[in-house]
Amino acid sequence: MRHVPDAEGPDPVDVRLGARLAELRAERGWTLDDLAERAGVSRSTLSRAERAETSPTASLLNRLCAVHGRTMSQLLGEVEARPAPLVRAADQPVWEDRAAGFVRRSVSPPHAGLRGELVEGRLPAGADLAYDRPPVPGLEQHLWVLEGALEVTADGTAHALDTGDCLRTRVWGPTRFRCPGPGDARYLLAVVLL
Repeated sequence: MRHVPDAEGPDPVDVRLGARLAELRAERGWTLDDLAERAGVSRSTLSRAERAETSPTASLLNRLCAVHGRTMSQLLGEVEARPAPLVRAADQPVWEDRAAGFVRRSVSPPHAGLRGELVEGRLPAGADLAYDRPPVPGLEQHLWVLEGALEVTADGTAHALDTGDCLRTRVWGPTRFRCPGPGDARYLLAVVLL
């Protein structure tokens, strides 16, 4: 399912995502100020995301996932209508960080009890996506470049990857994904919760 903004109102996925973020905050008894302090994000940004007045960026979702102890796929899976063991290509949820040009496809059928998931990522030439922390410390990732070139920095080490290359990491700190070009990069990310 593609999430395309509607000129007449907010994106339905953003509405469900905002509601789920508000639920997670309420479950912990946190105010917006409490969450803002924990996530290092402004109160107004959090409020606008919860009310679906803005589509959250990948960086914002990553910070919120870190605070709530879940991966981005888990969070996005929680806002999908119903989990199924098979998700056809046309029905795989696609989410876009319009500011960065990052497109994320949740390939794996969502299921809260599973430890592994597959995610397809696409970055346009010149895109630079940085995360200040992993959504879950120690997260195991296997990144396989399907097309193009990708520069990945994890644990302070930069890796230049070309088509067919695969990088395995355990993520403890900041990470960065940069597409040096000249073309776009497409990659498959296998995420494993330990």
